[in-house]
Amino acid sequence: MNCYYLPLTLCLVIGLSACGNKPPTASKPDNSDSGSQESGLTFYGVALEQFDEVGRPIWKVNAKKAKYTKEKQIGQAENPYGELYQDGKVVYQIKAEQADIEQDGKQLFLKGKIFATDPKNGVVLQGNELEWRPKEDLLIVRDRLNGNHKQLQAMAQEARVKTREQRVEFSGKVVATSSDPQMKMQTEHLIWQIKDEKLIGDRPIQFERYKNNQITDRGKGNSAEVNLKTKIANIKENAQLDLLDPPMQIISKSMIWNMNTENIITNSPVRVFQRAEKVTVTANQGEMKIPQKIVYLKGNVNAVGQRRQSLSSQTLTWYLDKKLLEGQGNVVYRQVDPQLYFTGETAVGNLETEDIVVRGGKSSGRVVTEIIPQTKVNRQ
Repeated sequence: MNCYYLPLTLCLVIGLSACGNKPPTASKPDNSDSGSQESGLTFYGVALEQFDEVGRPIWKVNAKKAKYTKEKQIGQAENPYGELYQDGKVVYQIKAEQADIEQDGKQLFLKGKIFATDPKNGVVLQGNELEWRPKEDLLIVRDRLNGNHKQLQAMAQEARVKTREQRVEFSGKVVATSSDPQMKMQTEHLIWQIKDEKLIGDRPIQFERYKNNQITDRGKGNSAEVNLKTKIANIKENAQLDLLDPPMQIISKSMIWNMNTENIITNSPVRVFQRAEKVTVTANQGEMKIPQKIVYLKGNVNAVGQRRQSLSSQTLTWYLDKKLLEGQGNVVYRQVDPQLYFTGETAVGNLETEDIVVRGGKSSGRVVTEIIPQTKVNRQ
């Protein structure tokens, strides 16, 4: 007879120690505090073991002391510790100060202050509930979840671990902090591919980047992928970055944020807003080098100042420190007060001070200037 299909209660009562799936063993049973089965029996030195159809272990849990009840099959255990197995190999080590243990031969459930550690990659998951479903290759830790690793710390409502894939899915009020790059992410669902060192957010996500524990950049998007090894974030769908130095906002459909070189690249229409001078530039694509404080823009470039003065061109190089714009290709400069209109092939100058030099191309050398007079107002 194989105890794999028998209730744990029956294994304890008839003591089939020769079963193919060894039942929990215990020493010094104590039922002096109760005469009924429902009120429980207390055992010392409890060992819970469960095996699959071919005799490989799927979990082993030991406890110094445990109270057996019919309803919970084992009940409350003190200082339980043990291992969870996949394909006969340890995938997680578990321990707790105290926990309620339930098992039905197919899955194991612990409730208490529980720690689960992956001995292979060093991931430690802490929560108040743990569920192990070996046939689904699924470990679930929930209720005040904390995850710790040398690369990442995370808090969430639940973590679902696929042990063979080494993948963790955090869900519910996720706050994840990476150590290198130093960054905090907030979302409702975050996938951590441990072997590939990638974080994938498939829901709206917010970023905060730090240097020396001070926030330097903020960002958000409808989804994102962060490579912790290369330190590159690919922000997709309504991507936005807000930089503190230089004080700028960058908005695009998607963008690549290289936190190692501190470059930002977007190949889709982009809007850049410089907060100090209140200059807004739009283009088909762009690149920003944060350390050099230079922005390169390409395709239908249009720069607008706070007094509606504007400079249009095919390409534009923006030197933020110098407050200098260099436009090339089909340049058009417009000024509202006084009303001016220039066209040419290149333009260099400061849009905020309206100090712009427009030059013609090599072929024609022509600059077209149009001065628009103010409309006279008839006075009564």
